[in-house]
Amino acid sequence: MSFAILGYGRFGRAFGTLLAQAGLAFKAYDPIAEIPDELRATSAVDAVRGARWVVLAMPISRMESALNEIRSVLGSDQIVMDVGSVKVGPCSLLDRCLGADIPHVGTHPLFGPLSLARAERPLRVVICASSLHPEAAEKTRALFRKLECECLNEDPETHDRNMAQTHALAFFVAKGLLDVGVGEDPPIAPPSFQGLKHTLEAVRADAGHLFAAIQRENPFASEARARLVEALTVIHQKLSEESTVEEIIPMAIPDLRERSPELREVRELIDDVDREILGLLEQRTRLAQRAAKAKAVMGAPVLDPAREKSLLENRRQWARELGLNEEMVEEVFRTLLRVSRRVQAGQDSTN
Repeated sequence: MSFAILGYGRFGRAFGTLLAQAGLAFKAYDPIAEIPDELRATSAVDAVRGARWVVLAMPISRMESALNEIRSVLGSDQIVMDVGSVKVGPCSLLDRCLGADIPHVGTHPLFGPLSLARAERPLRVVICASSLHPEAAEKTRALFRKLECECLNEDPETHDRNMAQTHALAFFVAKGLLDVGVGEDPPIAPPSFQGLKHTLEAVRADAGHLFAAIQRENPFASEARARLVEALTVIHQKLSEESTVEEIIPMAIPDLRERSPELREVRELIDDVDREILGLLEQRTRLAQRAAKAKAVMGAPVLDPAREKSLLENRRQWARELGLNEEMVEEVFRTLLRVSRRVQAGQDSTN
């Protein structure tokens, strides 16, 4: 299976890395991006020739001209897919430009460069099948499963409505917070702020292309923003007036202690934390596997005493800052390092 990636911006590069990790070959073309010599095609047509898959990883504004450029060399044995965050426009464009002759499918990987860099799992992808090519959608699902992704099926309109209520609004709020000077890691922040950190980081890292796309190209984003601004304005006005709590928050928040004893509540919360810890352990294991591959390329040994010493010193410092017992924290990380060494040595880390 070979791939042509047209557009080698942040996501194009990240998607190429995902393909390479799965042992899948690709060529990339982008008239303005830097691409390693061994991966660079001389033109979009050069990249597409012989490729089983053609991945459109470019702004929507450039898609039609790109499709017109490569249309004459595309064949019925290839599959063209876009990987953008908006689907109504691109899916309609694919149907119009490629029709019944060239298999195509709309996709939206619900992950980005930061998710891949953190080795987050599971990776999820929305598949928007074309009625002209249902078989292309099925083959695309199989491809993403090979890349260890979970696939969700939606039609383009449903996808964009859902993204308007989630992706677009999250980025809209985060952009506002950044514009008023809220940092991604302020010195004092309650746990409730932690859920915003990844979104703030994503908006901060974005060059503006993704933000503009999900706000301007999604046909339902404007309405969603307007409703949010209206709701926030009402809340702001009520807070400025002498309104009662019930007027500001008409729906009462249930008190967990009234529904269950305190011990049950604490145990449920501990279960939630433990599930989160296990998810982070899986993520750390995947990063250890990546480190092993990097060391193998360099010819470096698995054991790195200097790195482990520095890591333990840093973790003790972090524990001290959090008011935790340094010896206990060091013991935990010594165990993690042993697991990491086993993973990097190719041994079973579950025993």
